[in-house]
Amino acid sequence: MATAAIFSSLRRRRSPSLQAFLAPVDLTDVSLVQTLAAISSELVSCFSNKNFHFQRKNSRSLLRRLEVFLVLLEYLRDTGTGLPSTAMLCFKELYLVLYRCKILLDYCGQSSKLWLLLQNHSISGHFHDLNQEISTLLDVFPVDDVELSEDVREQIDLMQVHARKAKLYIDENDELLRVELFLFLDEFEKGKVPSHVELRSFFVENLRIKDATSCRSEIEFLEEQIVNHEGDIEPTASVLNGFVAITRYCRFLLFGFEEDEAEMGVGNQKKPRKGLITREIAETFISIPKDFCCPISLDLMRDPVIISTGQTYDRSSIARWMEEGHCSCPKTGQMLAHTRLVSNRALRNLIVQWCTAHGVPYDPPETADASAEYFTAALPTKAAIEANRATAELLIQQLACGSQGAKTVAAREIRLLAKTGRDNRAFIAKAGAIPHLCELLSSNNPVAQENSVTAMLNLSIYDKNKSRIMEEERCLGSIVQVLRFGLTTEARENAAATLFSLSAVHDYKKRIADERGAVEALAGLLRMGTTRGKKDAVTALFNLSTHTDNCLQMIEAGAVTALVGALGNEGVAEEAAGALALIVRQPIGAAAVGKEEMAVSGLIGMMRCGTPRAKENAVAALLELCRSGGAVATERVLKAPALAGLLQTLLFTGTKRARRKAASLARVFQRCENTTLHFGGLGVGYAFAGNSATNRDPSFTGDVSVPVSMSVPVL
Repeated sequence: MATAAIFSSLRRRRSPSLQAFLAPVDLTDVSLVQTLAAISSELVSCFSNKNFHFQRKNSRSLLRRLEVFLVLLEYLRDTGTGLPSTAMLCFKELYLVLYRCKILLDYCGQSSKLWLLLQNHSISGHFHDLNQEISTLLDVFPVDDVELSEDVREQIDLMQVHARKAKLYIDENDELLRVELFLFLDEFEKGKVPSHVELRSFFVENLRIKDATSCRSEIEFLEEQIVNHEGDIEPTASVLNGFVAITRYCRFLLFGFEEDEAEMGVGNQKKPRKGLITREIAETFISIPKDFCCPISLDLMRDPVIISTGQTYDRSSIARWMEEGHCSCPKTGQMLAHTRLVSNRALRNLIVQWCTAHGVPYDPPETADASAEYFTAALPTKAAIEANRATAELLIQQLACGSQGAKTVAAREIRLLAKTGRDNRAFIAKAGAIPHLCELLSSNNPVAQENSVTAMLNLSIYDKNKSRIMEEERCLGSIVQVLRFGLTTEARENAAATLFSLSAVHDYKKRIADERGAVEALAGLLRMGTTRGKKDAVTALFNLSTHTDNCLQMIEAGAVTALVGALGNEGVAEEAAGALALIVRQPIGAAAVGKEEMAVSGLIGMMRCGTPRAKENAVAALLELCRSGGAVATERVLKAPALAGLLQTLLFTGTKRARRKAASLARVFQRCENTTLHFGGLGVGYAFAGNSATNRDPSFTGDVSVPVSMSVPVL
């Protein structure tokens, strides 16, 4: 680790009195000596009695040198001895040396034991570097030009001799422990689980990690390093994840669940924990930084690329734009000098780091180029997978046979394990977690219920687990019950997200819609939920609406009314319009939407101000409403104000699909008796003359695709 990384890490940890060391100021001789004496005294008093678990000898050696400097400075301060200019230059350099001493000692005192062990060589090197700086400082200090007592001079001379002879020191015992830690990693890599005796000896007897709380602190510190160092870290993030997995296994193997039970309690609020997902972080999955969103789709970019104008877009979106025949930059309007797409690797890495920090799933594109090295480095090692597998077995045992408190803890940990990694989701379900989580869905403990439904959500992201969940007796019904009567808002929202995930399989859409109260609860969440709850509900309803047999249930359950109301909500309007476009394809759906007073005006509003996809869905819904809703519905659409101008705009600036739908809708109006639409004084035929593709009206061939970009949040 570089020195800058240590300094950066300690700044983040907000070490006390740090601001006093940031830069020397213009001080008189007397003031500088007084300041240095005060700083040295603070360092000696703060760290002399501190028990450093690692780097003990290096720390003591450095503190002895600081004590000698303190003797020198206090003597100069008390006697008022004058100092030559060369001595003042040395003391200004000493100011910075003391700053670096504080940073390093703080680092050794505040960092986790496992982290210090892993950084043993690097940190020992930093102590040696400081000793070399002190040695150089003493070599140039004009000791003969300063009036010192014999005792002070003797101590300075002795320190100078020792500093010159000092060599890099790496504690042999610390190094043996570091090697042993890597041997544990190697055992898990080979599919072997170290014995209980070996792990207890290492963690409890050698590292003095004696309870679950200390173990959890070690895990959180390592996770914090993975996030904070942004890939520039040694060991690599993959190796560190392996150590996190081993430590998590030891936490439950060695210390059980009792301490966690007492901390959580029945009905206790969850405390935010550094390095792990919290409610605040989970809610940010819909608040993506603007720079990470594609200007075309407004979605999080998976594969950002730069075009000739210097603007960045998601590869799929800009490729589609170019395939439609556009030769200009969508954002600036400039003509493209060429059509080459250059990967924006720096931005992609930033997006990955943001997703990792906020628990947002991010799958690299299949055609990723050399920048895929970043993702390879972040892939879990076999050691991490095997350690997590061993942990999952312990957790599932508690789900099956533990106390209610232990079951709550186990559900929380399974939720976190299933948060990342296809392998984790696969072996957790295969080991039999789903039936036990299903039982916990009906718990009267809100923490247990919330964690169990969220664990179910995270497990459902792996496609093979969807069938396991749906085939488990009463599991679907229990999820719906949480959606309807969940004890916390987050539990209800995550139940909706689970239904969305499960409804990705076509055969399950009808089963979910037929489950008593499912659609009604989703509609209610869409009307009254939080921003995130509305998003979960509308995406689930959209998926259900893609099954034609669900139309009647959605009408009777009030989903149509809720979807129409959602047209005015920017966060969910696009999905709501997409669902309505599918529902109105059937006469009963068109009739239901036609009865909603705000349906047409809401769709018109989206055509005016929505995203490109929202405009597509809105014009598609209006077209299908005219086709399936009969003369009354067509008349309502026809009388909508400003529709003619909006259609004209879509015909020239909309996406390919939006232009098709707009052309078809204009033709529907043209066929109506006594109806004439004019676009800027030009007849409809003129507007279509330049586009033979639209004259064929391909939208009548059964184009049922409604593009909506959605992903399941991992919580």
